[in-house]
Amino acid sequence: MHDGPIGVMDSGVGGLSVWRELVREMPQEDTIYFADQAHLPYGSRQRDEIRGFCTTITEYLIGRHCKAVVVACNTASAAALKQLRETFPDLPTIGMEPAVKPAAAITKTGVVGILATPATFQGALFKATAGRHADGVQLINQVCDGLAEQIESGDLTGPGIQALLKRYLEPMLTAGADTVVLGCTHYPFAADMVRRIAGPDITVIDPAPAVARYVQRVLSEKHLRAQRERPANHRFVTTADGQRFSQIAKQLLEIDTVTELVSWINDERLSPRDEAA
Repeated sequence: MHDGPIGVMDSGVGGLSVWRELVREMPQEDTIYFADQAHLPYGSRQRDEIRGFCTTITEYLIGRHCKAVVVACNTASAAALKQLRETFPDLPTIGMEPAVKPAAAITKTGVVGILATPATFQGALFKATAGRHADGVQLINQVCDGLAEQIESGDLTGPGIQALLKRYLEPMLTAGADTVVLGCTHYPFAADMVRRIAGPDITVIDPAPAVARYVQRVLSEKHLRAQRERPANHRFVTTADGQRFSQIAKQLLEIDTVTELVSWINDERLSPRDEAA
């Protein structure tokens, strides 16, 4: 039994798609959600830079007594998950990977499209997963420049996001893909638009529910599940604009948040700010 919170980190609001599933799966667990919006997007940054950010954020979450950390960002998982586990060996650290295995299992055409960032496709984690589970399946890897930023801005249905998704989906659909993997935690918030463009015969896979179930299993195996009767407490932290974060969280999840603000000092350490939104 351990009543410390679960730490969840992402470069922005995308990881809220994973946070949502964690809360559904384990409603009694406290959480701290950390959005590094000062450095958004991670997808275009260097791997060493991302590792540095993630290490500092993990130290911050450990300092807030987090019993586990979920790297709710495919790009950060690809760049930093292995190092985080080596640096913090006693901390259960769970990351994201594109859902190649379930996609390969259900495709009927043998063609799977994957929407993700360059860093995700370049990472050893994706290459290993594809090598293990995609034998005999054609993977169409589509880099989605600008899509996470569009979602971060709150544009889930406008002409901007429609144009981007059409550009990214049409080549894989033309090639015969019947399964599309959402390989960035921002993308589930655009899943309805993906389905509208792709059509009813296309299966869209969001890895977040499976990740939440895995986190639940890890905590249970390590005897870290919370045992309490009071309602869970959820804290939200951003390195950018707390009011804007709260507005987007309200739009995406229909929840009200009080968002704590922290600042990067020379991109090496975090310092609390007095204001909150």
